[in-house]
Amino acid sequence: MNTVPTTLINGAVQEQISFRDRGFQYGDGLFETLAITSGKPVFWDRHWRRLRHGAERLGLTPPPESLLREEAGVICTNQERAVLKIIITRGVSARGYGPVVGASPTRVLSLSPWPDYPAAYPQQGVAVRFCRMPLARNRFLAGVKHLNRLEQVLARAEWQDDYQEGLMQDADGLVVEGTMSNVFVVSQGTLLTPDVSQCGVEGVMRGVVLECAAAASIPCRVADIRRQDILGADELFLTNSLIGLWPVRKLDGQEFTVGRLTRQLQQALYDAQESN
Repeated sequence: MNTVPTTLINGAVQEQISFRDRGFQYGDGLFETLAITSGKPVFWDRHWRRLRHGAERLGLTPPPESLLREEAGVICTNQERAVLKIIITRGVSARGYGPVVGASPTRVLSLSPWPDYPAAYPQQGVAVRFCRMPLARNRFLAGVKHLNRLEQVLARAEWQDDYQEGLMQDADGLVVEGTMSNVFVVSQGTLLTPDVSQCGVEGVMRGVVLECAAAASIPCRVADIRRQDILGADELFLTNSLIGLWPVRKLDGQEFTVGRLTRQLQQALYDAQESN
């Protein structure tokens, strides 16, 4: 009886890579996390464009899209709901920061169970806190979902189960993103989201929400957002490829209402996912 693999490394069914791989040694690579529904990746084209763009920024040669699609199809077969992670590294090299010219990139596709998020989160909202760990500003790496996630790891270590997410700021006190999500604020009927041109990740769902808002003629813009702007917001919500849209009901003790625009965009995002 054939068993569907859950991990492919360079097309082979295995779960180990070389300790000389630059992704392991230096975080020299990037990744995408995709929702799988009815055996198919959701928003594949958007994730592929971001992966390709990130690879160009890092000077990596990504594998052909057709190859990634084929391998994703192999491990996502018959998966009603799951999580697909794609990792691309610069490959194996000797010690030292200098990359080997002509080295073959490593590609990893792995499948994980769908997170056991309570159904109450998208309906009633989540509790969030501000993190102490700051994000470093680097416009060259800003927006790219690279493998260097130590800032997020340390920020997430600041709490256990009292909160569902933490908001991260840069050294100037600008709110940039959550540890695993993008942030949106509704203020006086206008939708605002932080600028990620200096640091942070330009999330796929962030882009979809902005498009949905524009299509619904909801005023929206990218802006510098500070702690007081967040605390003074009428509505507040988070997005990523797995959670979709979570309203925020509480931030460091302050209560928020799950408002009309949040519900409107939540439905628009759901419709966009269903029609993908």
